[in-house]
Amino acid sequence: MTVYIRPTYRRLPNFERRLYYPENLEIEENQVLFPMDVCEKNDDFIITAMLPGLKTKDVEIQIANETVSIKGEFQSRFDKDANYILQEIPSGKFFRSIVLPGMLDASKADAQMENGVLTVRVPKAEESKPKKIKITVAKK
Repeated sequence: MTVYIRPTYRRLPNFERRLYYPENLEIEENQVLFPMDVCEKNDDFIITAMLPGLKTKDVEIQIANETVSIKGEFQSRFDKDANYILQEIPSGKFFRSIVLPGMLDASKADAQMENGVLTVRVPKAEESKPKKIKITVAKK
């Protein structure tokens, strides 16, 4: 099951938001948090994110030092003329940033999206990979 988190007041239609949460009238667009898995496999970090309904052009990935950022926007399907009983389909901008343990090689990273699942593979930078050193006998 996929869970998308939005603050409760953002699930209400605009007129109800004003009624129940007048202090939050100047809120930015919905900020959607999407589920993500991150694992380390050999010399790569693999990030898997659930982004159903999005195309590759709707998602932007940035890599800097040890940080991977994913951002984009779920287009709103909100019908202003309808009276919603329940509104849970995500809409609005999203942004997730994760700091990974070690430097990354952004030039060799790649990303694929299939059936709403984004998979980003980011290799570790050479300087962050463990290295073996030879031990010598101290001379007297």
